Amino acid sequence: MGSFSIWHWLIVLLIVVMIFGTKKLKNMGQDLGGAVKGFKDGMRDGTAAAEEAPAAPSQVANAAAEKNTIDVEARHKS
Repeated sequence: MGSFSIWHWLIVLLIVVMIFGTKKLKNMGQDLGGAVKGFKDGMRDGTAAAEEAPAAPSQVANAAAEKNTIDVEARHKS
C-alpha cells in the first residue's frame, strides 16, 4: 500500500499533462533549468570571489605605491 507502481506514476503524469498542457510544462522545465544554471553560476562566482579576496588588498597597496611613484616623478619633471 505504501509503494507506487509504474502504472500509478503514468496515471499521475497523464493527469498533470491534461491539466497543464505540454507547452506550459515545457516552459516550466526551461525555467527550472535556467534557475538551476543560475544557481550553479552564482555558487561558482561566489567561490571564485572568495579565493581572490585575500589577494586583493595587497594588489591595491601595490597599485597605490606605483601611483605615488608616478605622481612624484611627474611633479619633479614639471
